[in-house]
Amino acid sequence: MLRAVGSLLRLGRGLTVRCGPGGPLEATRRPAQALPPRGLPCYSSGGAPSNSGPQGHGEMHRVPAQRRPSQFDKKILLWTGRFKSMEEIPPRIPPEMIVTARNKARVKACYIMIGLTIIACFAVIVSAKRAVERHESLTSWNLAKKAKWREEAALAAQAKAK
Repeated sequence: MLRAVGSLLRLGRGLTVRCGPGGPLEATRRPAQALPPRGLPCYSSGGAPSNSGPQGHGEMHRVPAQRRPSQFDKKILLWTGRFKSMEEIPPRIPPEMIVTARNKARVKACYIMIGLTIIACFAVIVSAKRAVERHESLTSWNLAKKAKWREEAALAAQAKAK
């Protein structure tokens, strides 16, 4: 496992190699706590990136990652309003754009589900009021169903007795 950290190269298991700006490589054993935590941006020159002037020897070139969107990603990009047509979508886009579009689509889908749930609640209320006007209830339905089952059972018992 190789990982460049500042002017150090982490080889794993606590072994690091110090890369001097022209000097020989120096291998040392250091505890893992001496290195900066993972996830922080590290540059091979040891300093912050500078956008002015030519890049020096050993500096890392930061190129934004690009990704080819799938058909589903393209539909999400269209639905969220990022692009107006399929032809406008470039062949490679940054992953952050896709993540943002997916998050917007997720929020839109949640709003749609909330709206459909509210509409369904009102539909149930209306149908329940109509059922009350017809003097229907779950209790009356259950009593009628059980009476029908009793009749069928009695007819089956009579047929079996003959």
